[in-house]
Amino acid sequence: MAQANEGDEVQVHYTGKLEDGTIFDSSEDGEPLSFTIGENRVIPGFEEAVTGMEPGDTKTAEVEPEQAYGEHREDMVMEMERDQIPGEVDPEVGQQLQLRLENGQTVPVLITALGEDTVTIDANHPLAGRKLIFDIEVVDVAEGSGSPGGGGAGDGDGNIVTP
Repeated sequence: MAQANEGDEVQVHYTGKLEDGTIFDSSEDGEPLSFTIGENRVIPGFEEAVTGMEPGDTKTAEVEPEQAYGEHREDMVMEMERDQIPGEVDPEVGQQLQLRLENGQTVPVLITALGEDTVTIDANHPLAGRKLIFDIEVVDVAEGSGSPGGGGAGDGDGNIVTP
């Protein structure tokens, strides 16, 4: 059996949980996640956990924030005036918005607090600062295109995870 290594395309089923057991993402009811090890299409800790596994292997991996979405950064929490929010938006705590930066890029933000004249937004990834726990099952390993046996399987669209 082929061990998953750098350059190999792998297909895995996974369930991602927080330390309290809350499931934030899972592939169990659909297609397996497909990605190539080394292409940085999934968080580093997930890729590291899959490396060395073979088809049929299962494991539970704990991924620290620095190997997932990073630490929660207070400098990414900002207070802005309510009049900076478009008029058609009625801001509510927990609501996600797109913040347009000066360079034209947009960044997803979460409203975390409302004041009389202000709105507090958080541009951290929702899973930043959290230890993530993944139950992983390797479905298939296809040697990378640079290896004998060539070509990988799957669609390569996999990305871990947003709630």
